[in-house]
Amino acid sequence: MAGANILDNGQTEWVCSMGHLVGLFDQDWLGIPSSGKLAFLRYVDFHKITDDKISETACFVDIISIMQQAGLNPLPLQTGASIITPGPQTHDGLMFTKQDPIESARTMDLITRMITDLLASGVGSPIDELRQTWHEGMLWWGPAGIGATYTVERYQKQHQRPFRDGLTEIAFQGHVTEFAEGNFGGFFGWPSLTMKNKGGFLGLPASDITAEMRVVDIYRRDGDKLAENWIFIDLLHFLYQQELDVLGRMKRILRR
Repeated sequence: MAGANILDNGQTEWVCSMGHLVGLFDQDWLGIPSSGKLAFLRYVDFHKITDDKISETACFVDIISIMQQAGLNPLPLQTGASIITPGPQTHDGLMFTKQDPIESARTMDLITRMITDLLASGVGSPIDELRQTWHEGMLWWGPAGIGATYTVERYQKQHQRPFRDGLTEIAFQGHVTEFAEGNFGGFFGWPSLTMKNKGGFLGLPASDITAEMRVVDIYRRDGDKLAENWIFIDLLHFLYQQELDVLGRMKRILRR
Protein backbone atom coordinates (compact mmCIF):
# COMPACT_ATOMS: atom_id res chain seq x y z
CA MET A 1 0.00 0.00 0.00
CA ALA A 2 1.08 3.61 -0.55
CA GLY A 3 -0.12 7.00 0.56
CA ALA A 4 0.59 10.50 1.77
CA ASN A 5 1.63 10.86 5.39
CA ILE A 6 -1.17 12.58 7.29
CA LEU A 7 1.24 13.57 10.07
CA ASP A 8 2.97 16.15 7.85
CA ASN A 9 -0.18 17.12 5.92
CA GLY A 10 0.75 14.94 2.98
CA GLN A 11 4.19 16.43 2.38
CA THR A 12 5.83 12.98 2.22
CA GLU A 13 4.81 9.77 0.47
CA TRP A 14 5.34 6.28 1.85
CA VAL A 15 5.04 2.73 0.50
CA CYS A 16 4.50 -0.31 2.74
CA SER A 17 5.12 -3.97 1.92
CA MET A 18 4.27 -6.80 4.30
CA GLY A 19 4.51 -10.58 4.08
CA HIS A 20 6.99 -13.43 4.53
CA LEU A 21 10.42 -14.24 3.20
CA VAL A 22 10.42 -18.00 2.64
CA GLY A 23 13.38 -20.35 2.37
CA LEU A 24 15.28 -23.33 3.73
CA PHE A 25 16.89 -22.62 7.09
CA ASP A 26 20.21 -24.33 6.25
CA GLN A 27 22.70 -22.06 8.04
CA ASP A 28 22.73 -20.64 11.57
CA TRP A 29 21.43 -17.06 11.74
CA LEU A 30 22.03 -14.64 14.64
CA GLY A 31 23.11 -17.67 16.64
CA ILE A 32 19.82 -19.46 15.99
CA PRO A 33 20.72 -23.04 14.99
CA SER A 34 19.57 -24.02 11.53
CA SER A 35 16.75 -26.54 11.26
CA GLY A 36 17.30 -27.65 7.66
CA LYS A 37 13.58 -27.08 7.22
CA LEU A 38 11.32 -24.58 5.53
CA ALA A 39 11.14 -21.29 7.45
CA PHE A 40 8.95 -18.20 7.18
CA LEU A 41 10.48 -14.85 8.18
CA ARG A 42 7.64 -12.39 8.74
CA TYR A 43 8.53 -8.85 7.68
CA VAL A 44 7.17 -5.38 7.04
CA ASP A 45 8.94 -2.53 5.21
CA PHE A 46 8.06 1.16 5.15
CA HIS A 47 9.77 3.22 2.44
CA LYS A 48 9.76 7.01 2.27
CA ILE A 49 9.81 8.22 -1.35
CA THR A 50 11.65 11.42 -2.30
CA ASP A 51 12.07 12.48 -5.95
CA ASP A 52 10.93 9.03 -7.10
CA LYS A 53 13.60 7.28 -5.01
CA ILE A 54 13.70 5.61 -1.61
CA SER A 55 15.17 8.07 0.89
CA GLU A 56 14.39 6.28 4.16
CA THR A 57 13.38 2.75 5.18
CA ALA A 58 12.11 1.12 8.35
CA CYS A 59 12.17 -2.68 8.41
CA PHE A 60 10.73 -4.99 11.07
CA VAL A 61 11.29 -8.77 11.09
CA ASP A 62 9.91 -11.31 13.56
CA ILE A 63 13.10 -12.97 14.81
CA ILE A 64 11.34 -14.67 17.74
CA SER A 65 9.14 -16.51 15.21
CA ILE A 66 12.27 -17.96 13.57
CA MET A 67 13.45 -19.14 16.99
CA GLN A 68 10.10 -20.85 17.56
CA GLN A 69 10.24 -22.52 14.15
CA ALA A 70 13.72 -23.82 15.03
CA GLY A 71 12.29 -25.48 18.15
CA LEU A 72 13.35 -22.82 20.66
CA ASN A 73 10.88 -21.14 23.00
CA PRO A 74 12.59 -18.06 24.46
CA LEU A 75 9.51 -16.65 26.19
CA PRO A 76 6.70 -18.03 28.40
CA LEU A 77 3.63 -19.60 26.83
CA GLN A 78 1.88 -17.10 24.53
CA THR A 79 -1.53 -15.74 25.44
CA GLY A 80 -2.53 -15.96 21.76
CA ALA A 81 -2.10 -18.68 19.14
CA SER A 82 1.21 -19.44 17.44
CA ILE A 83 0.52 -19.47 13.72
CA ILE A 84 2.03 -18.51 10.36
CA THR A 85 0.31 -15.19 9.72
CA PRO A 86 -1.85 -15.17 6.57
CA GLY A 87 -2.64 -12.31 4.24
CA PRO A 88 -6.04 -10.59 4.24
CA GLN A 89 -9.19 -12.71 4.16
CA THR A 90 -10.30 -10.81 1.06
CA HIS A 91 -7.11 -11.68 -0.92
CA ASP A 92 -6.84 -8.08 -2.15
CA GLY A 93 -3.71 -6.93 -0.37
CA LEU A 94 -1.70 -6.39 -3.57
CA MET A 95 -2.90 -3.06 -4.95
CA PHE A 96 -1.47 -2.32 -8.39
CA THR A 97 -4.20 0.07 -9.52
CA LYS A 98 -5.29 3.43 -8.12
CA GLN A 99 -7.63 3.18 -5.14
CA ASP A 100 -10.60 5.44 -4.47
CA PRO A 101 -9.30 8.37 -2.33
CA ILE A 102 -12.68 8.59 -0.58
CA GLU A 103 -12.30 4.98 0.60
CA SER A 104 -8.71 5.68 1.68
CA ALA A 105 -9.90 8.64 3.75
CA ARG A 106 -12.64 6.51 5.36
CA THR A 107 -10.03 3.93 6.36
CA MET A 108 -7.67 6.52 7.85
CA ASP A 109 -10.51 8.25 9.72
CA LEU A 110 -11.64 4.97 11.27
CA ILE A 111 -8.09 4.02 12.32
CA THR A 112 -7.59 7.46 13.86
CA ARG A 113 -10.87 7.20 15.78
CA MET A 114 -9.94 3.77 17.13
CA ILE A 115 -6.46 4.89 18.22
CA THR A 116 -7.88 8.03 19.84
CA ASP A 117 -10.32 5.90 21.86
CA LEU A 118 -7.54 3.48 22.81
CA LEU A 119 -5.15 6.16 24.05
CA ALA A 120 -7.93 8.00 25.92
CA SER A 121 -8.68 4.83 27.88
CA GLY A 122 -5.04 4.13 28.74
CA VAL A 123 -4.58 1.35 26.16
CA GLY A 124 -7.43 -0.61 27.69
CA SER A 125 -10.70 0.16 25.92
CA PRO A 126 -13.90 -1.32 27.42
CA ILE A 127 -15.38 -4.01 25.20
CA ASP A 128 -18.38 -1.86 24.23
CA GLU A 129 -15.99 0.84 23.08
CA LEU A 130 -13.99 -1.66 21.04
CA ARG A 131 -17.16 -2.78 19.29
CA GLN A 132 -17.70 0.76 17.98
CA THR A 133 -14.69 0.44 15.66
CA TRP A 134 -13.98 -3.32 15.44
CA HIS A 135 -15.98 -6.12 13.82
CA GLU A 136 -17.16 -8.72 16.31
CA GLY A 137 -15.21 -11.36 14.36
CA MET A 138 -12.00 -9.33 14.17
CA LEU A 139 -8.71 -11.13 13.47
CA TRP A 140 -5.65 -9.86 15.34
CA TRP A 141 -2.31 -11.13 14.05
CA GLY A 142 0.20 -10.38 16.81
CA PRO A 143 3.96 -11.00 16.90
CA ALA A 144 5.58 -14.22 18.07
CA GLY A 145 5.72 -14.11 21.85
CA ILE A 146 2.15 -12.79 22.03
CA GLY A 147 0.39 -14.61 19.20
CA ALA A 148 -2.83 -14.27 17.24
CA THR A 149 -6.42 -14.06 18.43
CA TYR A 150 -9.98 -13.94 17.06
CA THR A 151 -13.11 -11.98 18.07
CA VAL A 152 -13.33 -8.80 20.12
CA GLU A 153 -13.80 -10.76 23.35
CA ARG A 154 -10.73 -12.95 22.89
CA TYR A 155 -8.63 -9.99 21.69
CA GLN A 156 -9.38 -8.24 24.95
CA LYS A 157 -8.73 -11.38 27.02
CA GLN A 158 -5.63 -12.67 25.22
CA HIS A 159 -3.81 -9.45 24.36
CA GLN A 160 -5.26 -6.20 25.63
CA ARG A 161 -5.81 -7.31 29.24
CA PRO A 162 -2.34 -8.94 29.70
CA PHE A 163 -0.80 -5.81 28.14
CA ARG A 164 -2.71 -3.47 30.43
CA ASP A 165 -2.29 -5.60 33.56
CA GLY A 166 1.45 -6.15 33.12
CA LEU A 167 2.55 -2.66 32.13
CA THR A 168 2.29 0.75 33.75
CA GLU A 169 3.08 4.41 32.99
CA ILE A 170 2.29 3.78 29.32
CA ALA A 171 2.97 6.95 27.30
CA PHE A 172 2.35 7.52 23.59
CA GLN A 173 5.45 8.86 21.82
CA GLY A 174 3.96 9.38 18.36
CA HIS A 175 4.38 7.82 14.93
CA VAL A 176 6.74 8.42 12.03
CA THR A 177 4.04 7.98 9.39
CA GLU A 178 0.32 7.24 9.13
CA PHE A 179 -1.39 6.61 5.79
CA ALA A 180 -4.04 4.54 4.06
CA GLU A 181 -4.86 3.22 0.61
CA GLY A 182 -8.28 1.82 -0.17
CA ASN A 183 -9.42 -0.49 2.63
CA PHE A 184 -5.93 -0.77 4.12
CA GLY A 185 -3.98 1.57 6.35
CA GLY A 186 -1.35 1.67 9.02
CA PHE A 187 1.56 3.30 10.79
CA PHE A 188 4.78 2.74 12.71
CA GLY A 189 6.55 4.46 15.57
CA TRP A 190 10.23 4.53 16.54
CA PRO A 191 9.31 4.29 19.38
CA SER A 192 5.51 4.30 19.55
CA LEU A 193 5.22 3.87 23.33
CA THR A 194 7.25 4.01 26.51
CA MET A 195 6.30 2.12 29.66
CA LYS A 196 7.43 0.32 32.79
CA ASN A 197 6.86 -3.34 33.57
CA LYS A 198 4.88 -3.91 36.74
CA GLY A 199 5.38 -7.67 36.47
CA GLY A 200 3.99 -10.50 34.37
CA PHE A 201 4.06 -9.18 30.81
CA LEU A 202 6.11 -11.65 28.70
CA GLY A 203 7.18 -13.21 31.99
CA LEU A 204 9.20 -10.17 33.06
CA PRO A 205 9.54 -9.17 36.72
CA ALA A 206 8.54 -5.72 37.89
CA SER A 207 11.07 -3.03 37.00
CA ASP A 208 11.62 0.72 37.37
CA ILE A 209 13.25 0.83 33.93
CA THR A 210 11.37 2.89 31.35
CA ALA A 211 11.50 0.90 28.12
CA GLU A 212 10.45 1.91 24.63
CA MET A 213 8.33 -0.19 22.31
CA ARG A 214 8.58 0.07 18.53
CA VAL A 215 5.25 -0.93 17.00
CA VAL A 216 3.74 -1.44 13.53
CA ASP A 217 -0.02 -1.67 12.95
CA ILE A 218 -1.57 -2.54 9.59
CA TYR A 219 -5.38 -2.66 9.31
CA ARG A 220 -8.07 -3.78 6.89
CA ARG A 221 -11.39 -1.97 7.00
CA ASP A 222 -14.61 -3.77 6.11
CA GLY A 223 -17.47 -1.28 5.78
CA ASP A 224 -17.50 0.93 8.86
CA LYS A 225 -15.48 -1.41 11.09
CA LEU A 226 -11.93 -2.74 11.28
CA ALA A 227 -11.79 -6.43 10.43
CA GLU A 228 -8.10 -7.40 10.54
CA ASN A 229 -4.97 -6.08 12.25
CA TRP A 230 -1.36 -7.17 11.64
CA ILE A 231 1.04 -6.24 14.44
CA PHE A 232 4.82 -6.12 14.63
CA ILE A 233 6.61 -5.26 17.88
CA ASP A 234 10.40 -5.19 18.24
CA LEU A 235 10.22 -7.43 21.30
CA LEU A 236 13.95 -8.20 21.29
CA HIS A 237 14.69 -4.48 21.67
CA PHE A 238 11.96 -4.05 24.29
CA LEU A 239 13.33 -6.95 26.36
CA TYR A 240 16.98 -5.93 25.92
CA GLN A 241 16.27 -2.56 27.53
CA GLN A 242 15.06 -4.45 30.58
CA GLU A 243 18.30 -6.42 30.84
CA LEU A 244 17.03 -9.53 29.05
CA ASP A 245 19.25 -10.30 26.05
CA VAL A 246 17.20 -13.06 24.41
CA LEU A 247 19.74 -13.91 21.69
CA GLY A 248 22.66 -13.74 24.13
CA ARG A 249 20.90 -16.02 26.59
CA MET A 250 20.11 -18.49 23.80
CA LYS A 251 23.80 -18.62 22.77
CA ARG A 252 24.91 -19.25 26.34
CA ILE A 253 22.39 -22.08 26.78
CA LEU A 254 23.35 -23.74 23.48
CA ARG A 255 27.06 -23.66 24.39
CA ARG A 256 26.47 -25.71 27.56
